[in-house]
Amino acid sequence: MSRSVSCACAAALMLAMAASGGAAAADAQAAAVPPAAATASQAVPRAVSVDGFVGLFYPPAASGGRHPAMLVLGGSEGGLTGATVLGAPLAKVGYAVLGVAYFGAPGLPANLQDVPLEQLDRAIAWLRTQPGVDPERIGVYGVSVGGELALLLASRHPELKAVVAGVPSGLVWQGINLQSWEPHSSFTARGRELPFVPYDSSKPFAGVRDLYDRSLPLAAQHPDAAIPVEKIGGPVLLISAGDDQIWPSRQMSDDVMRRLDAHSFRFEHLHLDYPDAGHGVATPPSGDPVKAAGADALGGTTEGNARGRADMWPKVLAFLDRSLNKHKD
Repeated sequence: MSRSVSCACAAALMLAMAASGGAAAADAQAAAVPPAAATASQAVPRAVSVDGFVGLFYPPAASGGRHPAMLVLGGSEGGLTGATVLGAPLAKVGYAVLGVAYFGAPGLPANLQDVPLEQLDRAIAWLRTQPGVDPERIGVYGVSVGGELALLLASRHPELKAVVAGVPSGLVWQGINLQSWEPHSSFTARGRELPFVPYDSSKPFAGVRDLYDRSLPLAAQHPDAAIPVEKIGGPVLLISAGDDQIWPSRQMSDDVMRRLDAHSFRFEHLHLDYPDAGHGVATPPSGDPVKAAGADALGGTTEGNARGRADMWPKVLAFLDRSLNKHKD
């Protein structure tokens, strides 16, 4: 493949993936939390930059005792957007929340490529030691590439007791680097690239979804790229979209469920699929129609996306409640 075609593919993929994260983020910035679930007060978040990770921490809203906590991960937009998109709504219902940037922030990789998992390991360790956090009741919630990362981290950290993976992949994919189309993994561990599924760059792609549809069959040649989700130490909730225009989240979520069932996974595992929704369905619902329209551009109908978000959010909260035994406090 010529360098000019490679660069064009890389640029198109980066722009589309960034748009997907930005649109979903814009939609969720005004996330509406059900009033009955909201706490009387919400802790003020503080920036965290210690031990080689960058994050935003919402301490437990309630004082006294130890409380469940969530690690939250955004997608291909990078930076700390996901910390607000997912973190603020979860903090409003009482969770301690640590939103973590894993690339695209000062001191971190500039691109979604060769991201060291050790920075996430340190974030988990830090969260477990925070005052008011119960280290035995920590879950993880990620969306898009963050959903892929949530499954990956949970498979390596059995101390994570609940996983919500929104429009995820059960595979580690090739990283995204605007400056180079040379295939590298999205993630590394102990200085070595994790096995990954490469993109089919044999010709320009018609859209991001086209690239992933064309590349997914290559997974059969890279079986080690499949995330060993059977090693997860708690319940798993997957959220997918039937009209996802970024990647085939429904098919990849089905594959995760099949793998869990094939290994007689002993914890609850659920798959919420929304046929008329797109890639933005896995973020909390918004009351702002302008912001919602940005996420609607990622697939699905306006009505299908709205119904999906309204249906999935209380189910996510109920899943986390029973998985992390929130009422133990």
